[in-house]
Amino acid sequence: MEKSKVYCTSFKTTGSENLLQKLRRLCITAGMKNIDFEDKYVAIKIHFGELGNLAFLRPNYAKVVADLVKECGGKPFLTDCNTLYVGSRKNALDHMDTAYENGFSPFSTGCHVIIADGLKGTDETLVPIDGEYVKEAKIGRAVMDADVFISLTHFKGHENAGFGGALKNIGMGCGSRAGKMEMHCSGKPEVDQSLCVGCGACTRICAHSAAVVTDHKASIDQNKCVGCGRCIGVCPKDAVSPTNWNSFDLLNYRMAEYSLAVCKDRPCFHISPDL
Repeated sequence: MEKSKVYCTSFKTTGSENLLQKLRRLCITAGMKNIDFEDKYVAIKIHFGELGNLAFLRPNYAKVVADLVKECGGKPFLTDCNTLYVGSRKNALDHMDTAYENGFSPFSTGCHVIIADGLKGTDETLVPIDGEYVKEAKIGRAVMDADVFISLTHFKGHENAGFGGALKNIGMGCGSRAGKMEMHCSGKPEVDQSLCVGCGACTRICAHSAAVVTDHKASIDQNKCVGCGRCIGVCPKDAVSPTNWNSFDLLNYRMAEYSLAVCKDRPCFHISPDL
């Protein structure tokens, strides 16, 4: 397989060209206009951000990409899948409210927002890839229904995957809730009760009621746990840790194979404006 050509630039601007104009020029130079967009549905995968934070790309970046797609005859939409963890993106209604409140509306970006895996994160397409770690990836249906896939990625971090860019945005981001469970499932945590102070932070963050506090000590119900690792991140005493120390590697391997499932057999274009 031929290596992809990567085009880079700085955030320096001039009096005649601002950052948005520079992004458009970079996309064109990198060959985005060489893709056949005519009458094609184009999924632009982006992270809409959680309510109350600023760790997401600004909507005007998305508008540059959407406008360029429309200029080439395509039908773009912004998309992401629901999260496993408790937050403002755990179902499609809350997710779209969050997207709109953070500025990602059809009026500001020039295209619609579609939550790829549906109302409760169960609308998925099974994509056979016969990988080493994943045989059939569970991808949000709207992502796979698109003819062309574009990733618009911000710099991000994850308790288990570390810092990431396009692979995290695509592999983890496009997995349905069941797909996210599959990627995480080897890293179910346990509690060192000698360190636990029974504060309940793990119970409040757990979306699956797997973490419970009894007699001022927490424990994890392994049958309910999906291995998302949120309890590891919130524990103030570092009392929670994964039981399978290979899980970090396995998560990343599976995430890469999920990225393959999303991108294979169709035109793709990847943009990382803040890496």
